[in-house]
Amino acid sequence: MTAEAQAPTTISPDRLALEIVRRAPAEGVKFLEPHPVEIVVAALERVNPAIRRSLLEAMAEERRSAVLDAARPEARSTWRRNLEYTENSIGGLMDPPVAVFGPDATIGEAVDELQTLVKRAFVTYLFVTDPDERLVGVVVMREMLLGQRSQRLEEIMLRDPFFLTPRMTLTEAMRSVLNRHYPVYPVCEPDGRLIGLVRGQTMFEAQAIEISAQAGSMVGVEKEERLSTPWPRSLKFRHPWLQLNLLTAFVAAAVVGVFQNTIDEIVVLAVFLPVLAGQSGNTGCQALAVALRGMTLGELKPGREKVLVLKEGLLGLLNGGLVGLTAGAGMYFFARSQQNPDAWLLGLIVCFAMLLSCVISGVSGALVPLTLKRLGADPATASSIFLTTATDVASMGIFLALATWLV
Repeated sequence: MTAEAQAPTTISPDRLALEIVRRAPAEGVKFLEPHPVEIVVAALERVNPAIRRSLLEAMAEERRSAVLDAARPEARSTWRRNLEYTENSIGGLMDPPVAVFGPDATIGEAVDELQTLVKRAFVTYLFVTDPDERLVGVVVMREMLLGQRSQRLEEIMLRDPFFLTPRMTLTEAMRSVLNRHYPVYPVCEPDGRLIGLVRGQTMFEAQAIEISAQAGSMVGVEKEERLSTPWPRSLKFRHPWLQLNLLTAFVAAAVVGVFQNTIDEIVVLAVFLPVLAGQSGNTGCQALAVALRGMTLGELKPGREKVLVLKEGLLGLLNGGLVGLTAGAGMYFFARSQQNPDAWLLGLIVCFAMLLSCVISGVSGALVPLTLKRLGADPATASSIFLTTATDVASMGIFLALATWLV
């Protein structure tokens, strides 16, 4: 039995919270198993709602029910609601609404209630709702301090407050709050009914986790894998993608194999194969990075996909032409040093092959994430594996085909 499985059940909620946040959800749930539900609930109250939702979702149904039943009524209701929304949605990041008052409540009444409320919750704003629970205003602490105890909250509240909706994606919400920077945002149904709160810190932490996972997903590393993930689980996550990468590498190798006779006759071609593959690969990766960034930030609007593809194709043409001139000159001088009588022709072939392969790579860098998104997959998932195959096949295939045809 591992040391983690033998973890003492007397661990404090704060320590337990620190332990589970650095683990993937499945591993965090396993770490929580020996601990009583009361301690687990206290620990879950201390972690980011995104992490809490992932842990609850990963629990066995019986264990999850026991944990939810042990939570405070208002927390239990919100935690159940969190699970109803998709991952990385605002609904999945909500905390229970606190400091909610009617418009007729006085400052004095609110202060008296806050004296008890602040002992178990961090209060930033007061939220004012009508009898139908629709949000009608927000009260900041400054107005509370400067007002008279007999004043009604309706008199000092900010009307028509900004709010997020639970089905907003994290990316959409981040764009909408970009110029606001409030510490807390109310979450309401489209009709204005207040159902929860989400802290700005919570959103930025969730976005940071998402961004940190993106680089790994491009090469087949799952979001769940962390430094603490046991090696058998890491192997399970990574190996299937490596097998796929090997399969796609065989495709590129097959292209080279088709032109084996040409390479045997003109050995100098083999020297420039990695040059073409590397340069076209970098061109594709640049296009891929820009496309993913635009999709993540919401800059790529529906109907603008064609513009993105054409732009990357044009950049591939221009960059390919410029680096093609340099590569062609390199091939010419290298072939001359090898006493090859077709040095000038080989230089032209390299130049033209570089130009065409960079165009194809640029277009592929834009099309790969767009295609994955159209198929309903994560645009970043293993994008580089598919892109590398396209660029290798295009660059080496064009180069060797031109050499076979012209030399």
